[in-house]
Amino acid sequence: MSAPEHVLVVGAGLGGLRTVEQLRQAGYEGRISLVGAELHPPYDRPPLSKQLLAGDWEPERIALKEEAALDDLGVRMYLGTRAVALRPGEVELSDGAVLAADAIVLATGVEARRLPGQPPSVHTLRTLDDALALRSELAEAKSLLVIGAGFIGAEVASTALGRGVAVTVLEAAPVPLARALGEQVGQMCARLLREGGVDLRTDVTLAGFAETPNGVAVKLADGSLLEADVVVVGIGGRPDLGWLSDTGLDLVDGVPCDESGRVVGLENVWAVGDMASWADGSGGRHRHEHWTSTSDQATIVARSITGTEPPAPTVPYFWSDQFGLKIQLIGRPEHADAIVPLRGEGLAGGPIKGTVVGYLQQDRLVAVAGFGAARYVVRFRAPLLEGVGKDAALAFAASL
Repeated sequence: MSAPEHVLVVGAGLGGLRTVEQLRQAGYEGRISLVGAELHPPYDRPPLSKQLLAGDWEPERIALKEEAALDDLGVRMYLGTRAVALRPGEVELSDGAVLAADAIVLATGVEARRLPGQPPSVHTLRTLDDALALRSELAEAKSLLVIGAGFIGAEVASTALGRGVAVTVLEAAPVPLARALGEQVGQMCARLLREGGVDLRTDVTLAGFAETPNGVAVKLADGSLLEADVVVVGIGGRPDLGWLSDTGLDLVDGVPCDESGRVVGLENVWAVGDMASWADGSGGRHRHEHWTSTSDQATIVARSITGTEPPAPTVPYFWSDQFGLKIQLIGRPEHADAIVPLRGEGLAGGPIKGTVVGYLQQDRLVAVAGFGAARYVVRFRAPLLEGVGKDAALAFAASL
């Protein structure tokens, strides 16, 4: 493919904006258009459940780029307009406009999952408007019920407790975050919630909702009823793919891509971020729903479009701030068949802060998680890239 005259990026979140930035950094001087479903200019999502929800920051502080800096990128913005169809070389928008381009990058992310029968008064948290609406209600609330003990649910719970709101968290699984971190580390996450002051209830099955004069009641399968001033559903997100239904792609778990982000089965189309299922080098594909992975993918895609040298390999990285601790995860824990303590006593029931856990696949280090141990976790990037064995990982941890 020769250098495109026009690159169209669909999705004005982190992935879309980083793609635009990386195209310019790679020396691309052609036209760039950026389409976004929200009216807001590109903003950062991690603070939505933390600093912005707490009221410590206002919306202007989470902008990913100031207006003047956006202008310097020379990108034409189409905000408040959704993409509704993708055809070869063009994208149709919700206002009826059709944009043609030589290269198209898909970056529409995910939308918050909702529960069956979920009433409008029950919140989800994905967008800036979601966060502002929830913040407004929490200002007057005495009680919050969070459905889902994943990272978003835990962050919302932590923020609400910091505002003096009593918090109950319901989790369908026996242990929070067992799929993401494994049962043993998930038990630590449960302790973190409870020791932080949350009424955490696991193995809970919901039967429905009921609106009441003072809030919302949640019906449980055991016949009990829980009522709170505010209710939030935090059960993850699903890729925003409805507008791609006529492309012929297999969209069961995101948009299928090769290792450079090219969409498999479409010409001159790439995808980045939460919606993109990239080939992972082991014969499978994986959606990396993490901030840093999205930025890394944007760099790879920009280099692929411009035909410039690809960046050096990186390790997937994720973090979550809750209850005064930074939880960090690097690598691919879903590949692990065993874990090993590298530092601290959290796995043995001791203090959670300072605990570092290694994830092993056939005795090879594939991931590391840390709880309030940032200075140690980041130093495991090189061993993970090297794929060191268990003994080497333990020796490295002992040397820190």
